[in-house]
Amino acid sequence: MIYKKFHLEKLGELYGLGKIVESSQFAEDPALNVPINTAAVRYSLLYRCKKCRRIVASGENVLSHEQQGGHFHVRKRGMDTLSDNSGSVQCTSIFVEPMRWMTAVQEGGVLGKLSCAGCNVRLGSFNWAGTQCSCGTWVVPAFQLHKSRMDASKF
Repeated sequence: MIYKKFHLEKLGELYGLGKIVESSQFAEDPALNVPINTAAVRYSLLYRCKKCRRIVASGENVLSHEQQGGHFHVRKRGMDTLSDNSGSVQCTSIFVEPMRWMTAVQEGGVLGKLSCAGCNVRLGSFNWAGTQCSCGTWVVPAFQLHKSRMDASKF
């Protein structure tokens, strides 16, 4: 996990310097080269597009972050609706490493929308400069997938 975060920071630095980030630097597409019957063995958690059921990320691709542990915390209006009974704010998105199915990232934009490679429905967004999670943490660079647009299945 620490190496993935380090690798992502280095990719962000390269991008910030105007260098081209090759798609070979991105994580493999979890939907490719994984036979259906061995997906349960290989991954403990899979995220699928709700519309077409294509695998868009696995538990191995998810980058964790500390809630409200970013550079600064901004209280958003209506944030109380995102908290559970213990008072902690729940994240409504997951942050992943860049993957080869993310064509908008490969095209070289600084920010943009992430669409499913199977049905082209919008799953989230990316921003090399970073974005704020619903819990208040600032994640840099950010490849954000919304939980409401995906189904998570544990195996």
